[in-house]
Amino acid sequence: MGRRIQKEIILDYIKDFGSITTFQAFEDLGITKLTTRISELRADGIPIAGERIPHITRYGKHSYYNKYTIEEGVKAV
Repeated sequence: MGRRIQKEIILDYIKDFGSITTFQAFEDLGITKLTTRISELRADGIPIAGERIPHITRYGKHSYYNKYTIEEGVKAV
C-alpha cells in the first residue's frame, strides 16, 4: 500500500469515525507510520489537529498518545 493510498484511507477513517489514533491506524488499517502520514497530509494543506491524550500504561507509568482530527470550521479536501 503506497503513501498516497494510506493518506486517503486515513482521511476516510477520520471522516467516518471523527478521529484516529496510532493504535487504531495499526489495528484497523494496518498502517504503522501514522505520524508520518499525518505530517504529509498537513503538508498537502489538510487541516489536521492533534490532541495529546494522557494514558497510564499497564505498568502504571504516565504516557501520552495523539488523537488526530480534522480541524473544526475548516473543510477538508
